[in-house]
Parts: sequence; structure tokens; C-alpha cells
Amino acid sequence: MTTVLPHSAYLTARLLRATGRQPAFVVIMLIQPMIWLLLFGQLFKRVVELPGFASGSYIDFLTPGVVVMTVLFTSGWAGMAFIDDMDRGVMDRMLSSPVSRMAMMISSVANQAVTIVVQGLIVVVIGLLLGASFSGGVLGVLIMLVAAVLLAAAFASLSNGMALIVRTQESLIGFSTMLTLPLSFLSSAMMAREAAPGWIQTVSSYNPVDWTVVASREALSADPDWSAVWPRMGGLLVVAVVAVWLATRAFRSYQRSM
Repeated sequence: MTTVLPHSAYLTARLLRATGRQPAFVVIMLIQPMIWLLLFGQLFKRVVELPGFASGSYIDFLTPGVVVMTVLFTSGWAGMAFIDDMDRGVMDRMLSSPVSRMAMMISSVANQAVTIVVQGLIVVVIGLLLGASFSGGVLGVLIMLVAAVLLAAAFASLSNGMALIVRTQESLIGFSTMLTLPLSFLSSAMMAREAAPGWIQTVSSYNPVDWTVVASREALSADPDWSAVWPRMGGLLVVAVVAVWLATRAFRSYQRSM
């Protein structure tokens, strides 16, 4: 345990520096959530006239959903960094050194967390500029970001674990797409749960993506139902911890196949 924290800090700094050296990626990372909020906000703005929408503003409703969708489509690609390290021989050198395997996973998650917080804040600012009203204030935004980071930790870990198993970009892309798209549409990210078919409502209650959306919307509301927030936050924490643990064990599978 004494080596996990310093190793994690060093490796996180390495990943952040690598991200900073890719200006095009940074620009895309910052612009993508803005485009989603602007396009989806205009395309679906009249759906609030359907039953099930508590808010008269679709931007209010959509903003947490866009934050969560950004988590999925950002953290789902986290394993690409592992594959790049494998292709360049960096992964083998790191695994033959005393570096902590857990630190390697935690640093990837921490890098994703920084990215998600920046993107989430951009979505909030754009939402405010478009007329959104977040009655939950700073506390509500903070809870939404924490929920987003927990979801990102789970998806980034799954992406890393799968990268260690499949070891090809094409397979990882297929896995990420297969996982993120269904979970997005089986949640209330863009559509109120009450307006969805009954079977989707049932499935969404077991969907961590929906847990994140619901917890975020409640925290941002004028009168939050904390009994709906804290159990979902606890569930996200459990899912994140389990995902990190399972993904770390995937290093063994990679080493056995070397």
C-alpha cells in the first residue's frame, strides 16, 4: 500500500502530460460535450410536452444526461492508452518493474476523472448559457461530478481490463460500442423514464448509467429527494471498486499470454 499512492501519482502525471501533448484531442474533448448539448437540446426540446417530464425546460433535463453520455464515450476509450503501451513495449517494461499493478489502474482512472470533471464543468456552463437553471446550486453540481467520476472509474476500468485481454484496438472499439450505446438508451439520459416502455423502466432500475443520471438530476433539483441520491451513489461506488479490482486482475491474464 505504501507504493500505490506514489506510483499512482507519478503515472497519473505521465498520462496527463501525454494528454496535454495532443492539442487536437484536447480540443475535441472540450468541444464534443458542447456539440451534444446544443444539438440534442434543439432536436428534442419539445419532448417536455410528453407526460413524465417534471421540468418545463429540456435543457434542465438534458444537461445531466449529456454529462453522463460524455462519461461513457470518453471513459469507454480509456483502454486505448493500454493498447498503445503494449504496442510500444512500454507495458512489458512496466510489468517487469516493481511498479504497482493497482497504481497502473488507478492512474488511468484518475486521468479519466480529470477529463470528466473538465468536460462536466463545460457542459454546466453551456447549459447555463442556454438558459438552464440548476436549483441545487454548487452542491448539486458537485454531487453530479462525483457521480460522473464514479461511473467513469467503472467504465475506464472495464475498458482497461478488456484491453489487457483482447489487445487490439478493433476489438476494444467493438466492446466499447456494444456496452455504451445500449446502456445509454436503457437509461433516462435523454428521455424521462415514465415516457419509456415498461420493460425499459425495469431494466433502467438496474443500470448504473441511470443511477448516475437520476442522482444528478435529483441533486440539481430545487427539492432533492436524498433517498434517491445516496443509495445510487453508494451503488456507483461499489460498482467502481469492483470494476477496478477485476480490471487489475486482468494483468495476470496478459502476463500469462506473453
